[in-house]
Amino acid sequence: MKLPLTLLLFMTVALTVFAQAPEKMSYQAIIRTKNNNLVTNSNISLKVVVHQGTPTGTITFEENHFAKTNNNGLVSLEIGTGAITTGNFSTIPWEKGPYFIETQVDPAGGTNYNIIGITQLLSVPYALHATTAERLVGTNGSNPYKSLIIAFPASRSISNGDVNNTIECTKSATLTLTADFSSMLVGDIINLEAHNGAVLTIQAVSGVTINYNINGNALFESTTGKVSFGLMRKTGANAYIISGQ
Repeated sequence: MKLPLTLLLFMTVALTVFAQAPEKMSYQAIIRTKNNNLVTNSNISLKVVVHQGTPTGTITFEENHFAKTNNNGLVSLEIGTGAITTGNFSTIPWEKGPYFIETQVDPAGGTNYNIIGITQLLSVPYALHATTAERLVGTNGSNPYKSLIIAFPASRSISNGDVNNTIECTKSATLTLTADFSSMLVGDIINLEAHNGAVLTIQAVSGVTINYNINGNALFESTTGKVSFGLMRKTGANAYIISGQ
């Protein structure tokens, strides 16, 4: 007989950072029947689905677990260590949230899952988010929180390595913003510097806006012995705001 269930859910979150160990979130839930009776000392199967964006959004990760409830109906497991059917927990792009955890339970330990519900992961764990920090802030030696200084002696198009780092223009040159540059996400930035008389030009191609101007441009002009600073932030698929000109 199909047993309707409800789920009292609470999660604690932790990241294992030992070499070659999988990232994982600790997960605990109390399993109750519809009439509020605890499902105690039972071998259950539980499916965990991570949705991106909305409660029914793209499935970025899915796995199955087999566990046993205790005398209080409590089940404990670690998301990221089950039998994976979709995705890779260690490569979930946490910066592209929000994310929602859907849980499905079969109290008989089979695959006759009852959809229990969906809970939003309101705060992405710092340690999990930090695994994507290298892409977000760049790396410099052993310090992952310091941006790289990118030498810019000649004109070229924007590239992946520029994102969240600092462009250092020492000879007059132009940085071209290409259309549909997906490696830079909305909210990502690039620090801009023109040094010692150099002029750094930021030029948008057709269809790309700079400060709301289609095919716009921005100039950073330095004088001898001086540095001109600015910042470029992505605000849309083909839109950028540049300050400090």
